[in-house]
Amino acid sequence: MTTWTAGRLRDLAAQIRRDVLEMSHRAQTAHLGSSLSCVELIAAAYGGGLCLDPTRRQHADRDRLIFSKGHAATTLYAALARCGFFPISWLQEYAQPGSPLSEHPHRGVPGVEAATGSLGHGLSLGLGMALAARIRGWKNRVAVILSDGECNEGSTWEAALFAPAQRLGSLLAVIDYNKWQATGRSNEITALAPLADKWRAFGWQAEECDGHDVAAVRDRMLAVEPGLIGPPTVLIAHTVKGRGVSFMEDDNNWHYRSPNDEELAAALNELSILSTEPR
Repeated sequence: MTTWTAGRLRDLAAQIRRDVLEMSHRAQTAHLGSSLSCVELIAAAYGGGLCLDPTRRQHADRDRLIFSKGHAATTLYAALARCGFFPISWLQEYAQPGSPLSEHPHRGVPGVEAATGSLGHGLSLGLGMALAARIRGWKNRVAVILSDGECNEGSTWEAALFAPAQRLGSLLAVIDYNKWQATGRSNEITALAPLADKWRAFGWQAEECDGHDVAAVRDRMLAVEPGLIGPPTVLIAHTVKGRGVSFMEDDNNWHYRSPNDEELAAALNELSILSTEPR
């Protein structure tokens, strides 16, 4: 597996962010803020953090990524297209009648491992795949990207109890901890904090990181050993909803809004300025 440089990872993240903005504007779909917060998490996975190869997507022992927060599908689609799983031209058809790219991912899309978006099920799916891999003797990893809002779900915590009991050390949960959900602040709706301590109490190896440091997230993904028997790992990635566009950051109105022509132009201009700054 080729190791991507930090600069190449940031370039991938920047391109995904542009694609996400354009798809939201073109289709006038919701969940833009949620899609922007997890860009680096997805870029890290497809930029070498996991073995996600379009030429091996049918191999039984492939790494698997379950994108549990399926409402942010535009981010996943952009990564899949930019990494060769399907033509980039498909992004132009997102959420259009007859398009293969619907507002939530499904298994008809090349590279999508599970239909997601009904929140709270992704971790159960991931641990099932990790357990099946052990039974079959496959040496692979399973990563699940879930939202902090999904940590309200009882099904998430049932899975969190089961995975350590089975010592599924090849399982990685990544929480996009952007501190918002549909109707308010995550920590005000349920008492999530201290989130890392809760996962540790359930038997997980819990770590926290800057979820927008794409190289650091990639390195943490790489540290998960295929086929490992031991405690599973959860990476609590502190992120910002609407990341990358100043007038969208930490503004929950962008959970449902999509940009108009002027807002799209302003957002893309900000991203262009950022991409030309010295690194």
